[in-house]
Formats: sequence, C-alpha cells, structure tokens
Amino acid sequence: MALIDFLAGNLPAFVFVVFLLGLLIGSFLNVVVYRLPKIMQREWQVQARELLELPATESGATFNLILPNSQCPHCGHEIKAWENIPLISWLALRGKCSACKAPISKRYPLVELACGLLSAFIAWHFGFSWQTGGMLLLSWGLLAMSLIDADHQLLPDDLVLPLLWLGLIFNSFGLFTSLPEALWGAVAGYMSLWSVYWLFKLVTGKEGMGYGDFKLLAMLGAWGGWQVLPLTILLSSLVGAVLGVIMLRMRNAETSTPLPFGPYLAIAGWIALIWGEQITASYMQMSGLN
Repeated sequence: MALIDFLAGNLPAFVFVVFLLGLLIGSFLNVVVYRLPKIMQREWQVQARELLELPATESGATFNLILPNSQCPHCGHEIKAWENIPLISWLALRGKCSACKAPISKRYPLVELACGLLSAFIAWHFGFSWQTGGMLLLSWGLLAMSLIDADHQLLPDDLVLPLLWLGLIFNSFGLFTSLPEALWGAVAGYMSLWSVYWLFKLVTGKEGMGYGDFKLLAMLGAWGGWQVLPLTILLSSLVGAVLGVIMLRMRNAETSTPLPFGPYLAIAGWIALIWGEQITASYMQMSGLN
C-alpha cells in the first residue's frame, strides 16, 4: 500500500514506473506480433484438414505465446534472460546475436521504446487513475494489431474482440463515456465501414477493406462512444491517403497493391480518444461555427 500511495502522490515516479512497464510489455508484444499469426495459421490448417476429412498431422512441439523460448532465427540459439532485457540487451549485444553474430532487427528495440514512451505519455496525461489503466491496455493492443496488420494484412479476432468487450465493460462504469454511447459507438463503428465495404464492392466488384477493419472501428467506438467515430474516420482517411502514396512510391508498387488500413484506424482512433474534444472544438472555433 505504501508503494501505491507513493506512486499516486508522485507523478514523475508513476510515469517512470509505467515507462519501465511499457518496455517490458513492448518486449512481449514483439513475441505476440511474431507468433500469433503463425498460431492462427496452424489452427486454420488443422480446421482445413478436418473439413476436407484428411488425416491429422503430428502436432509437433508446443508453440504458443509462452513456449518455446525465443530463439535466434538464423542459428537457433536460445535467447537467455540477460539477452532479453528490453533495449539494454540489444545495445549491449550491439544489435547482433551472441552466438552467430547475425544482426538482430532494429524493429525489436524500436517497438519496446515506442511502447515505453506511449505508456509514459498515457501515465502523464491521465495521472494515477483507472483511465490510465484502460488506455494502457487499449494502446498495447492497438500497437500489436497495427504491426500484425502491417506484416500480414490481418487483424486477429483474438486481440480485437476481447478489447471491444473490455471497452464496453470499462464504460459500464463511465470510464471514458456512458454505456449507451459506447454501445451505439460499437454498432455505428461496425455498420459504417460495413456499408462502405458493400457499396464499394457493388460499384467496383472488388473488396476495398477487410472485415477486421469493421471490428476495429467498432472496438474504438466501444471505448470512446459514437462521438469519436467521425474524427477517427476522417483522420484515418487523411493519414492513409498520404502515407499510402508515400509507401507505394517507396516500394515502386502499383496503385492496385493492397495496403493495410488497420494501422491508420488505430492511430486515428487513439488520437481521437485522447484529443478528440480539443480537435473538434478548435475546428469549430476556426470555422466560426462555435
């Protein structure tokens, strides 16, 4: 209790502790981003074999988010505890495997640092409160989803749906908005992109986005209420259009190349949840509507 009381009354200490927690969570998110799509692929293969009435294959070694221990993808060296300290280990190893000296992707420490900084900002913005706890869980989930979608164009239900329900549960206590607004935010979030999807498909005969995007916007509506949806859609469209063109140019890809929309929705929704009221008020004042 003394530690909790100390953190509750000392914002810098609380922010620092949450920053360290964010680094640890970021290390775990690297595992989630790498393993969850592989776990899902294995489950789909099992289901496909059952549907086709094919004999089951040997399951092999345990593979989940906990086991086996992390290994070097180049030589199979099992990562020791001291080699898995967020940021510090990567710097101490100079970005190379201790066994084969193959380079370790810079993405791992960058994800850890990003998660730590995001967590620290949330702690500073909301202070020692339940809002901080809720936004931390949401932010960690959005970071993992964005990276998985960027890699595989996939938004796993294993992440999206639990966070959707968690948003409704938190808002049953009025944490970010009222429960009715959260409920209709989830409904409106799903139906808005669902309608755009079918309209685009009827006009062009092509699929413009995946069903995961509908669920992601529904999840953001469950956390922030229907009020955050217009700003989220607007910001995600603007950011997606600008970054999408830049990415296509960098990759020398055609305009028909599919790009993940989930990261843009996640970024826009996070911004809308934290600064939505201020952004809307500033726009109304600048446009003379207020």
